[in-house]
Amino acid sequence: KAPPEGLAALASVIGQVKSIIKVPFGVNYLWDPVATVALAVATEASFAREIFTGVYASDMGLWAPDCAGAARLRASQGRADLQMLFNINAEFATSLDTRPLAVKAKSAVFSSKADVICVSGPMTGMGVNQNELREVRQALPDTPLLANTGVTIDTVADIFSITDGCVVGSHLKYNGDTWSAVDPERVRKFMDKVQTLN
Repeated sequence: KAPPEGLAALASVIGQVKSIIKVPFGVNYLWDPVATVALAVATEASFAREIFTGVYASDMGLWAPDCAGAARLRASQGRADLQMLFNINAEFATSLDTRPLAVKAKSAVFSSKADVICVSGPMTGMGVNQNELREVRQALPDTPLLANTGVTIDTVADIFSITDGCVVGSHLKYNGDTWSAVDPERVRKFMDKVQTLN
């Protein structure tokens, strides 16, 4: 569960920069779907990206996210417009659900009303298995699909041939290091490449 002070601090930071953000933005409070939706409501975010479903053995112990709690909060706050991006295979964790990824994706859309499906690699910065992406795409041809980790300037064209987009972070940092600051030149080059794919 998210500590209230951490949630408040993040909401404060978002509130301070929100006026300069020129595109729709989303939030993610790591591994806590209810806190993520609460943060999205508080900051008027357009989307919430999180692991909403499943049970996992993880670096942080056994983890079972509260999808129903997050969905109820979205409904009670009148935010039916808030897009919920479901990461269906958590980084730094192994799902205890042995169903194929495409089945889990289809189930998340059917039973939990996922707006968007995100597929991750095994860790932050590590690429997504493109065969799994294709299987999810085949299972859900009409649901928005994103690659959630490891996309680089060298792989983005292949990723976009399967998906509707991607989440990218590590590749845009200095030397592609997750813990480094954002490198404006890497961002420019990446976005120039993306523009050629439209």
